[in-house]
Amino acid sequence: MKSKVLSSLLFWIVVAIVAGFLCSFFFPDWLARVFVTFNGLFSNFLGFFVPILIFSLIAPAIAGLGKGAGKWLGITAGVAYGSTIISGLIAWGVASALYPTLLAGTQLRTDIDDPSEGGLSPFFEVEMPAPFEVMSALLLAFVIGIAMTTVKSRTMHEVLNELRDVIMKVVQSFVIPLLPLFIFGTFLNLAMNENFGSTMAAFGVVLLLSVGMTIVIVLGQYLIAGAVAGQNPFTALKNMLPAYFTALGTSSSAATIPVTYQSTLKNKVDENVAGFIVPLCATIHLSGSMMKITLYALAIVFMAQLPITGGTVVGFVLLLGIMMIAAPGVPGGAIMAAVGLLQANLGFDESMISLMIAAYIVVDSFGTAANVTGDGAIAMIVNRFAKGKIVTQDMERAKEIQAQDA
Repeated sequence: MKSKVLSSLLFWIVVAIVAGFLCSFFFPDWLARVFVTFNGLFSNFLGFFVPILIFSLIAPAIAGLGKGAGKWLGITAGVAYGSTIISGLIAWGVASALYPTLLAGTQLRTDIDDPSEGGLSPFFEVEMPAPFEVMSALLLAFVIGIAMTTVKSRTMHEVLNELRDVIMKVVQSFVIPLLPLFIFGTFLNLAMNENFGSTMAAFGVVLLLSVGMTIVIVLGQYLIAGAVAGQNPFTALKNMLPAYFTALGTSSSAATIPVTYQSTLKNKVDENVAGFIVPLCATIHLSGSMMKITLYALAIVFMAQLPITGGTVVGFVLLLGIMMIAAPGVPGGAIMAAVGLLQANLGFDESMISLMIAAYIVVDSFGTAANVTGDGAIAMIVNRFAKGKIVTQDMERAKEIQAQDA
């Protein structure tokens, strides 16, 4: 049943992407603004809902893991950070090998506008403040979930499980059915954006290279995950396509969590493992974003002939892997978190920063899609080692009942 739902969702997402670009050629502005208005409302709702979703998935999942929860959290964070850093180092290697040829004689153009300013505006907006920030939800889930593995509070465990079921009902009945419409509006607005073409012209070769390399990174992750988990990597990657295309339309790892979670389950990942790895990695695993930002930054360094050493690049990558976590799940948040590093470590001026932001926004969704698809690979790897080695609260209860019966 889940397979049919995900296949249907993937079909409608692809239709929404194609229809968004095609409709941009003949839709009048007033009609396009109707969909832009819906996107604004739905996006604000996601901003309100995502912290609740993260808490409701991670807290009961960690609590359900019981003994060893802290250990597997640490392992997951280490794998996610390592994947992000490796992506940045690969980007450095690719840039060093290709840029002397690809960008030979290229002039640095910074006289372009932020493409987001060329889009259509909604008819009205409704603010929907979140009850707490994404990082607060993540930390609160960690604290409560890990504490419950020690206290063994059955009542709280049941409450959190029921909260998770309620939130997932909202996801299945409201969020997922509206995602194709949201994605249609996103690509419609992108195609009707008057600054889209100028940004592509100014940074086109690097943009195309970054998109291609995010796909290469995902393939590499699944080859490794498939070998570790003993699964066909291409079948596993195929199961994650709904998450990839959903992220392509939403440009938000957090907003894609429901689809990523369902897709991950198709790869034989335990529900408890998927329940805490997917929301966690949505905030800390950013290999796709790292690839794009590093390639863009090194392209500007090459074209502007900035005096940057290898040690500076490595330091930039290591710090960027941490800094990007400051803006989890926010479309374009990774590049905004990187601004300080670009200025302090690489010596970028305001015009270079503007070019970085513009280029990133144009193909933001491809990095996000690589991020969330890679989350599924990490879930497969961790599940391979965690399976059968974690004592859950449910298993402990079963043992207690068996002891009493004996």
